[in-house]
Amino acid sequence: MTYPAPLARLIQELSKLPGIGEKSAARLAFHLLKGNLDDVASLADSIGKLREQIGLCPQCFGFSELVAQNGDPPLCSVCRNLQREQDKICVVEEPGDLIAVEKSQEFKGLYHVLHGTISPLDGIGPDALRIKELLERLRHGSIREVIVATNPTMDGEATALYLSKVIKPLGVVVTRIARGMPMGGDLEYIDVVTLGKALEGRREI
Repeated sequence: MTYPAPLARLIQELSKLPGIGEKSAARLAFHLLKGNLDDVASLADSIGKLREQIGLCPQCFGFSELVAQNGDPPLCSVCRNLQREQDKICVVEEPGDLIAVEKSQEFKGLYHVLHGTISPLDGIGPDALRIKELLERLRHGSIREVIVATNPTMDGEATALYLSKVIKPLGVVVTRIARGMPMGGDLEYIDVVTLGKALEGRREI
């Protein structure tokens, strides 16, 4: 039995989402079909307005609501907050990483989103990222420390090394987030690379 055309279209669109296969898409579609009409309409309205109301902050390139503040560019809530530490920038790969760091409630400075990593194998060089904009912020601001929080992958490491190379001549301190044992982890089951990094980054207690 084939799906009715509207249901088939929804399943096809849902299956385009990351991590959603055809079976998962079908389950979601059936759930929506059986759900409250107002809830479904609210979901559809939220999805429809997403790209209209969310853009990139012109300063950090994280997510920002496309609503001008008193005629100024639509800076995100973090960049608008003058109570944050204005001399520190945490550099992340994607907007989702910014949100993850922010949820930790440990960092009170500013952010900069690269929108990717340097990946020679994929033909992605520094010019394809928001590195030029970062350097402009450093030249014209009062930043004293850049915290590189790219992922601990080959591309993330390559990006971190490149950033260190181009930022240090500006007289700005470049630091890298620590890597090591996760909370609740068991030494017996930790991979050797992670364990090695944990030993390398040890500190006095």
